Amino acid sequence: MSTATIASSVVEGVRAWRRSALRLLWVAGPLLLIIAIPVADGFLPPDVHLAHLLVVAVAVTAVGSGPRATALIGALAVLALVCAGLERRTLATESVLVELSALLAVCAFLVLFARLRDRRERELVRVRSVSDATQRVVLRPLPKRAGPVTLASHYRSAEADPTIGGDLYAAARIPGSTRLLIGDVRGKGLPSISDTAIVLGAFRAAAHRRIPLPELVGYIEDAVRWGLAEFSEPDEDAAERFVTAAVLDIPDDEPVVHLISCGHPPPLLLRGSTGTALALTVPEPSPPLGLGVWPADPHGTDSTDSADGRYAPATFPFEHGDRLVLYTDGVSEARNADGEFYPLAERAAVWADNAPGLLVEQLAADVRAYTDGRLNDDLAMVVLQRDRTVSRAA
Repeated sequence: MSTATIASSVVEGVRAWRRSALRLLWVAGPLLLIIAIPVADGFLPPDVHLAHLLVVAVAVTAVGSGPRATALIGALAVLALVCAGLERRTLATESVLVELSALLAVCAFLVLFARLRDRRERELVRVRSVSDATQRVVLRPLPKRAGPVTLASHYRSAEADPTIGGDLYAAARIPGSTRLLIGDVRGKGLPSISDTAIVLGAFRAAAHRRIPLPELVGYIEDAVRWGLAEFSEPDEDAAERFVTAAVLDIPDDEPVVHLISCGHPPPLLLRGSTGTALALTVPEPSPPLGLGVWPADPHGTDSTDSADGRYAPATFPFEHGDRLVLYTDGVSEARNADGEFYPLAERAAVWADNAPGLLVEQLAADVRAYTDGRLNDDLAMVVLQRDRTVSRAA
């Protein structure tokens, strides 16, 4: 067994011991309090009473346990108060009866509180499970490998609870190449999920076809235009909804990457040998998807037939050992306390020779530290590394 495995086991053991100790404290603490208060009350002067502190044991139990445990501790607390009154022969006095009535009322309230809290927690668990299932369906995890390419990704929504929002990415394999999409829907968080699903659905439906990259982007554009218009609310302006995207094709047998940019931030090409980060700026970028700037086909035929004139792919070197950093503006436009943008190219160049998984996590952690954990937009990153070039003969 390796040292790292032993250390990990020790850490997990310590954490399990702490959890067990906390659970024991939530149970043993109130019980000790219920026993100690009546005992101490018997040794105190007649005008000094501690029995009213029994409610603390019930309150502590309600915070850390469920309604059944709270009810049990409450019953024991009431019994302890009765025993203390009998011991002092003051059970029938007005003060003890008031204390007993108040304790019964508080116990009933705390049991109700614990029950409602447990019901709310169960609802939150169900909601989170639905959210996780939605993310797995809509924003599926990228494979660790696709042909000669290694991939790693990171996603974080601007909102606290949702695990999916307006940023998106996807990958697909076709014979001889790997295709990728990264995009950013106008808006963020939960309201943008429907648009995210439209874009990803269109990409997955067409990416596996052996069609040229311009036709693939044309298909996505048509689907996005239809989807945004079809699913817009009556008071929404579909023309104000759009998606920036970058679509890539990485051939197995050529050390290049073909890129079509639809108003999306340029990917960064990292070369560990030189420690440089080069922005792959497309000479002729296309407008964002969904703006409807391209004229519709007057004959009603598949508008992807004329996609070659709409979208011009740019080709860049992508050699063995090179890395590509794809990102959304939630990364490049993240700001620190002084309002300064995150220096993505500068930071990425420092870690240019790291593996994709480590690199994407380093960048994500660095963005969180740079912004003090305050994200104003959804954030997505994908890091690719070409491991080899496969010849056609092979």
